[in-house]
Amino acid sequence: MTALPGHIVITGGGTAGWLSALMLRDLARRRHHDLRLTVIESSKIGTIGVGEGTTAVFRQMLMALGLDEMDFLRETGATIKYGIRHRDWRRLGHYYDGPIDDTAAVAGKGLDTYAVAAGKPITDVHLFTHLMAKGRAPWAERSGRRVAAGPYHHAYHFDQAKAGAFLKRHAKGVEVIDDQVLGVESDAGAISALVLESGQRVEADFFVDCSGFSRRVIRSLGAEWISYGDVLPVNRAMPFWIDLRPGEEIAPLTHAWAQGAGWMWQIPTQGRIGCGYVYSDAHTSPDQAKAEIEAALGHEIEPRRDIKIDAGRLRDAWTGNCVALGLASSFLEPLEATSIHGTIVQLMLLCELLDKPGGAEPYNAAVGRQVDDFRDFIRLHYVSERRDTPFWRDVADSHPAEVTYRLAAWAGRIPERADFTPFPMGLPHVEEQLYTPVLDGLGLLSRDAAKAQMAANPKARATLRKTHEALTREYRKAALQCLPHRAFLSSLQEDVTA
Repeated sequence: MTALPGHIVITGGGTAGWLSALMLRDLARRRHHDLRLTVIESSKIGTIGVGEGTTAVFRQMLMALGLDEMDFLRETGATIKYGIRHRDWRRLGHYYDGPIDDTAAVAGKGLDTYAVAAGKPITDVHLFTHLMAKGRAPWAERSGRRVAAGPYHHAYHFDQAKAGAFLKRHAKGVEVIDDQVLGVESDAGAISALVLESGQRVEADFFVDCSGFSRRVIRSLGAEWISYGDVLPVNRAMPFWIDLRPGEEIAPLTHAWAQGAGWMWQIPTQGRIGCGYVYSDAHTSPDQAKAEIEAALGHEIEPRRDIKIDAGRLRDAWTGNCVALGLASSFLEPLEATSIHGTIVQLMLLCELLDKPGGAEPYNAAVGRQVDDFRDFIRLHYVSERRDTPFWRDVADSHPAEVTYRLAAWAGRIPERADFTPFPMGLPHVEEQLYTPVLDGLGLLSRDAAKAQMAANPKARATLRKTHEALTREYRKAALQCLPHRAFLSSLQEDVTA
């Protein structure tokens, strides 16, 4: 393709579909291009998701599109997310936090190495650690106005249906067809039109498949699925909701709680907590999984469904004149909020390459690498001391080569940015800022190696010690001055009625 398409059709609404519409519309605006956008979504199709977590790139996307963050929080019932609390992953009774603020981007590198050498948690020097611990919002109030606690972008938790509806309301000028795709007309590896259930025929120059697991459009072009079943140890998901008690504080974090045959997510929104047990059906049955979760929580649950999942990705997410996004492109267990993050980054790539000759080739290479890297990062979380159930014993005997290779490389030093190949266009990716808290939390970093690195440069060590102490002190103080999380969220409703 050597020019932007004149008409793009997006099949499927939801978060992925409406993100696509907004970001492609913004591309056309920036390029002064007359683009016709059509979204085909069916009001007959509901959602089964129970809570979604994002990364900080979602907030950056809102800002880039000129969408008001407070409106988003107020209208979707979203909450603030600073990171993930991993409970019982290393061993029973142990937890560690994975804050998503990149302290090194502000204070420089070396703080992680100093902390490990000094026997301190590397997360002490993260503002988000202290905001999580105190349950605070990322703003303080000064003279009647909100002041940011620090320079870092936070993330969100939300109900996917409400987030999709918010994005849809802001997608002005996008044509919407309430229908379902019944057939696909194609010739020579390119789609010419979609045939809808109503009999309508919709032609376009380019198609974006956001139809979820059905992959209704791209599979017509023979798209091939690469399964991660040999790498990731879980293959079923049992989602459910838990109601928030009146006045209960809302944790500004995702809770990832390891269980006997997998792990449970807990994602708080303003009205309830979205939960799910992701487990291995080789080690437990759906009935046993439900009983295990009820025993852990101390009350009954009402699963919305029990879903068979096949983690993996398309070999080529961009095939012919069609690109798949969201669940139509890839699926991973939601341990590190990679789904929406991946979609936004893929849309950034698409916007850059859509009108470039041969753009599909670098796009597919970048997306394939992105999702493969997500897979390996998720698998690292299972390097555990646990051997208390058959699941954890089997996991311990099956760590893939990519994970063991990285662990061997980091046995004698702390991970650094140079260990990771830069992602195309400098887009955000899984690098040492996310790996290091997980490695530290799992007890996989060598204090002796870090001490040796510090001993080689005593002057740098002294500077890092002062910086570490100053930042830890400053961030603890800042967190105490911030608004309680639930009170802040409640105040957004008061802003409207005042």
